[in-house]
Amino acid sequence: MRIVRVRYDHPDAMKLNDDVQQEYAERYDDEGDITPLDPAMFEPPHGLYLMAYDDDGRPVATGGWRSQHRNEEGYSDGDAEIKRMFVVREARGLGLARRILAVLEEDARAAGRTRMVLETGTAQPEAIALYVSSGYEPTGKFGLYRFEAASRCYAKPL
Repeated sequence: MRIVRVRYDHPDAMKLNDDVQQEYAERYDDEGDITPLDPAMFEPPHGLYLMAYDDDGRPVATGGWRSQHRNEEGYSDGDAEIKRMFVVREARGLGLARRILAVLEEDARAAGRTRMVLETGTAQPEAIALYVSSGYEPTGKFGLYRFEAASRCYAKPL
């Protein structure tokens, strides 16, 4: 597997974004994640977007982080928010999410971010297990879905 930096609007990233949106819609019986995202949010040094490719060159996983600052949605100064962590079904169980997560944490730390944060939900137990096993702990809710009962927020000091 090869992990490379891409723009959030790269065609492969857009394809996997469509796939993850479909999975969100199925798991939560809704329209998917409507968090507004712009490619500029993931441009270094304020963020990073990664794509993993298998040995045949197929895109199989994504993940990114974007800078956040204290605001009315519950973020804190120094936050790096994880977005669009996703692995296609055929590539799950190979450790790709964990590898991408480690690169995102390292990059955010190098960019001066002090805390990694993320929001997931109760219909994603695999994601929750990944984050908890990677040192993330429950934290106060933040972001667009902070008032949703199924929302779960986690943080890890960098």
